[in-house]
Amino acid sequence: MWARHLIDNLAIQIMKFEMENIQNLKTLCRKAAFRARAEAHAAELDKKANAQLFNYLKTHDTNLVIGAYMPIRTEISPLMAMKKIWQRGYKICVPVVVKDGAPLKFLEWTPETKMVSGAFGAQIPEKSNLLIPDVIITPLAAFDTNGYRLGYGGGFYDRSFEEISNLKKIVAVGFAYSAQEVLLVPREATDYKLDAIITEQGILSF
Repeated sequence: MWARHLIDNLAIQIMKFEMENIQNLKTLCRKAAFRARAEAHAAELDKKANAQLFNYLKTHDTNLVIGAYMPIRTEISPLMAMKKIWQRGYKICVPVVVKDGAPLKFLEWTPETKMVSGAFGAQIPEKSNLLIPDVIITPLAAFDTNGYRLGYGGGFYDRSFEEISNLKKIVAVGFAYSAQEVLLVPREATDYKLDAIITEQGILSF
């Protein structure tokens, strides 16, 4: 009994050590990725990246709801592709943070929607319809060619992917500058694998 208790305690300590190491690796990776993202942002690559995003989105059925986002800080902006795809008849929605530890909610967006400041400085619709997206475009800090993204640490998108995928089939798409690619994203079991990553250089599908 004593030996079993000792083994269990040791296993718990190892798990804690591994989790702490993963979190430390994620923090270091984010710092480096944010620097790379800032440099790429200054290079004005958004127009080229939006052309790639639009070409990808227009292959999807117009009945599908596209979940995009309003960019903050040095995030690559999907707004050009959002406007063009909306003009083709697609419904667009953007995420709203409800509270810490909860999945995102998505509200309908159009170029005419009145926007107000939301969590983390992101613009959100002042009043709009709640939609459940079929395709979700997500910003990120870093990505790898295995289809994994490094987010900002809040877990909002991972929880949202999980929740919505339990309701229906979704397509999860990372949108980033190619400079944000890393050899391997530090990841945990709760990190959701993307279906595609789009940069100014092209489309990676998984």
